[in-house]
Amino acid sequence: MKNRVTGLGGFFFKTKDPDKIKAWYRTHLGLNTDQYGCSFWWKDKEGKDCVTQWSPMKDDTKYFKPSESPFMMNFRVENLVELLEVLEKEGVTVVGKIEEYEYGKFGWILDPDGNKLELWEPNDKAFL
Repeated sequence: MKNRVTGLGGFFFKTKDPDKIKAWYRTHLGLNTDQYGCSFWWKDKEGKDCVTQWSPMKDDTKYFKPSESPFMMNFRVENLVELLEVLEKEGVTVVGKIEEYEYGKFGWILDPDGNKLELWEPNDKAFL
């Protein structure tokens, strides 16, 4: 498999008060936040529009389970189905089943420290 990860898709972290954190980052760092956090737009090496998401989440979120970590990274990938098959053969723990939305496909794995990593085959056009 040529390219496994093509970029950082997002960074998600737990906080007691997501709205307060979003307001702080908006005020002090100029992030254009919305209900989900902030979307950073950029172009890949071929000039294609891409998005990376920054999202504070309520500290009691179950979205990071089974990980107990206070964060979850999301990596952009080219072929999620093939990558998950390869990773599973390599002994990587795959969590749950692939989920599909208009903005892409998602799958999850655990790293050796038990951190949940989200793998995203994006449809960036859905954000435009």
